[in-house]
Amino acid sequence: MNDEVMDELGPIDYLVVEFPAGKAAFSGAMAEKLKELVESNTVRVLDLLIITKDEAGEVDAFELHEFEDGDVGALRELGAEFAQLLSEEDVGHIAAALDPGTVAAALVWENTWAAPFAASIRHSGGQLVASGRIPMQAIIAAAEAAADAAATEGA
Repeated sequence: MNDEVMDELGPIDYLVVEFPAGKAAFSGAMAEKLKELVESNTVRVLDLLIITKDEAGEVDAFELHEFEDGDVGALRELGAEFAQLLSEEDVGHIAAALDPGTVAAALVWENTWAAPFAASIRHSGGQLVASGRIPMQAIIAAAEAAADAAATEGA
């Protein structure tokens, strides 16, 4: 990526999703939803790896171009300009967290919806000093606590 492209980037996020042995149900729904996000210019996929860890602990990592047509292969067109940000070291860290017999997907994406705002901050001399995510479980717990408190006060 050149400096001009870097200057216009939105926030970058990543996630790793583990699919336990025997419990993965790859219907194509995940691939379709990711394609929808890309096509609506909500996100731009920067890297996507499929990582396997067999029962003996052996690890393999695959890029999308290595897959045939099908659910994962359908995402190959999204990876035309992958930045290949995930390194062998990253794969090692991810693999260390995986249980034997599992498959994982590691996804790095740009929040393209936020790119113009992020660029305007940088062009105005601003810099990001904090960022974070609130887990959905925390939101649910806070809502339940508020509902419980309201019920207690009204009693």
